[in-house]
Amino acid sequence: MVGIEHAWQRIFVALDTTDVGRAVELAHGLKGSVGGVKLGKEFFTAHGPEGAHRVTECGMPLFLDLKYHDIPNTVAGAIRASLALNPFIVNVHAGGGRRMMEAAVGAADQAEAGKRPNVIGVTVLTSMAREDLAEVGIDEEPLEHVLRLGRLAKSSGLDGVVCSAKEVVALRGSVGHDFMLVVPGIRPAWASADDQRRVVTPKDAIDLGADYLVIGRPITGHKDPTEAARLIAEELA
Repeated sequence: MVGIEHAWQRIFVALDTTDVGRAVELAHGLKGSVGGVKLGKEFFTAHGPEGAHRVTECGMPLFLDLKYHDIPNTVAGAIRASLALNPFIVNVHAGGGRRMMEAAVGAADQAEAGKRPNVIGVTVLTSMAREDLAEVGIDEEPLEHVLRLGRLAKSSGLDGVVCSAKEVVALRGSVGHDFMLVVPGIRPAWASADDQRRVVTPKDAIDLGADYLVIGRPITGHKDPTEAARLIAEELA
């Protein structure tokens, strides 16, 4: 089990806001309490690379959560463009297929020495259940589809995947331990599940074998975000 002095490094805080001032304030205030920041479509659509630079000026590692899913050449170009932000993690939809994922890895490999981002694949969104997959023509349980996409992502050269904590153990058995597992849908016992459907507590996720946790509203929506992050780190320890 990770000790309390390192537990916070497992946490990426999701700054899902269009308020760049609030995002910058949270990033600076949480430095040393979480391991990095995650910026997704909501923030990036509103503020683009300039806004991302402002948030990461404090030196926090960046998870650029834009879930690229397009033809291989377009995804490769997007990954190359993202290198200017020096992200720690970038992601693509594993459902985009092998050629797309291989193109993403090839683009990431063009980063300067020591600055290559980890490229991870999104498997099944944590908001989706069996009936949601069926509606888009996927006749599998979420776990079965996650394992399928996880194996494909690894064989395509990706560094890891995004998955639900409830899928971590099965994925470890399928793809091994040298593969990054990033787990969203994390909710402390004292927080609301909101719109996430496949959720567990931070401690459960780490005990199961997650490498990094993505936590948003339980921290950013708390009256004292730094205190919320401290409570989660204590729970992990």
